[in-house]
Amino acid sequence: MNLLAIETSCDETAAAVVAESDDAARPWRLLSNVVASQHEVHREWGGVVPELASRQHLRDVCGVVERALTDASVTLADVGAIAVTQGPGLVGSLLVGVSFAKSIAWSRGLPLVPVHHLAGHIESLVLHHGELPMPAAVLVVSGGHTNLYLVREPGEYQLIGRTRDDAAGEAYDKVARLLGLGYPGGPIIDRLAQTGNDRAYAFPLPRMTHANRNQPISTAPPGLLPPEVERNVDFSFSGLKTAVMRLVKEKRGSSILDPSDVADICASFQRVVVESLLDRSFETAKWLGARSVGIAGGVSANSRLRKEAEARGAKAGLPVFVPPLSLSTDNAAMIAAAGLRKFRAGILAPSDLNADAALTL
Repeated sequence: MNLLAIETSCDETAAAVVAESDDAARPWRLLSNVVASQHEVHREWGGVVPELASRQHLRDVCGVVERALTDASVTLADVGAIAVTQGPGLVGSLLVGVSFAKSIAWSRGLPLVPVHHLAGHIESLVLHHGELPMPAAVLVVSGGHTNLYLVREPGEYQLIGRTRDDAAGEAYDKVARLLGLGYPGGPIIDRLAQTGNDRAYAFPLPRMTHANRNQPISTAPPGLLPPEVERNVDFSFSGLKTAVMRLVKEKRGSSILDPSDVADICASFQRVVVESLLDRSFETAKWLGARSVGIAGGVSANSRLRKEAEARGAKAGLPVFVPPLSLSTDNAAMIAAAGLRKFRAGILAPSDLNADAALTL
């Protein structure tokens, strides 16, 4: 069966067609994956403006879906189901995709599958690599989320750890703004960091020594992890961001930041972010007896994160799976993969499906 998927959770308008295969180990085949980015729309504002994002989705969605069908060499008559991102995300953006998908499904008499955006990121690993060795520890790290999941069986996602404040990708964007580097910050900092000294500045590595006052109950289910370990699988990047801000203010008070200073700050900041992400992911994998580690989401495109994850996996004897760059940032192919998983489990959307900006996984 061919499935058409639509993704409009933030600032990318995307559509894709994915087909089922006859291989249980590699259950899906990617036929097309089209993404219309809005980076140029939002760059002058230094971040995503929700109203502008919604309006651009309205302009782009028809053309993107038509292109996805054309690239896959199929028509709507060849599609057996429609999948769409229900949430989380920007509610106005989500509504464009949900409304469009519901219209197609109703007009063609096709089943509609609601998909959680983060489930899509996890299933992007399966779409590219095939089924992962289970159980797997999967880190989903992006501009809006930094979550760690235990995947015991295909399609079962158990939240183990999350960020207590900023997501890693959000921290990248904010530090880039402090340094006057532009938007999106992740790729720019990654590029500049490669020419800097990553030990130039001793930024703090977040340590979870106290329970989360805003959410005192641990993220992981009770009893899954030892009590002294439960809080150590959470993430925090606000302190690191503040340390960078103080350094930048101090330096600008005495002189103008030269390019070498900026490169050193980027490299030192990125080192701490990557260490924080990988320390918790691999420690959790060890504690839970995982047979593989996955890293997905927009920040998985980071060159240092990929390189160090591979090195740590080799040292620990754990295979590490990351998506190709085309499936790292928001796209509809991952939504199609998660949609096919849910469709075969018999999970369909009711006719009154609505967007849910705070949808949990």
